[in-house]
Amino acid sequence: MVADDSWRTDDVLALFDTILGLEDRSEAEKFFRDLLTLGELRDLALRWSVARLLDSGLHYADISQRTGASTATITRIASWLHHGEGGYRLLLDRARAAGTLPYPTGAAER
Repeated sequence: MVADDSWRTDDVLALFDTILGLEDRSEAEKFFRDLLTLGELRDLALRWSVARLLDSGLHYADISQRTGASTATITRIASWLHHGEGGYRLLLDRARAAGTLPYPTGAAER
């Protein structure tokens, strides 16, 4: 979906390397809470929730009702899920294979 790699700056790559250095959930909680505002953290969590619900096969309207996300946001996430860099798909599949992919409450099982 993104042909332009200009977002891959030294600062972005350093951030990714730092995230890869986190050893556990406790460290991730501390780091992300310091790095992000509560709104930013909630927005990231919402995107992951929407991606999981899309992956479970729920309709956009159901996802919007359950999460409060707009259908425009859901459409954008679906576009990245299906035509993006492959990050959503990679982690959804990896979590499913590990048996650690909880769907948000009330989601249909896939």
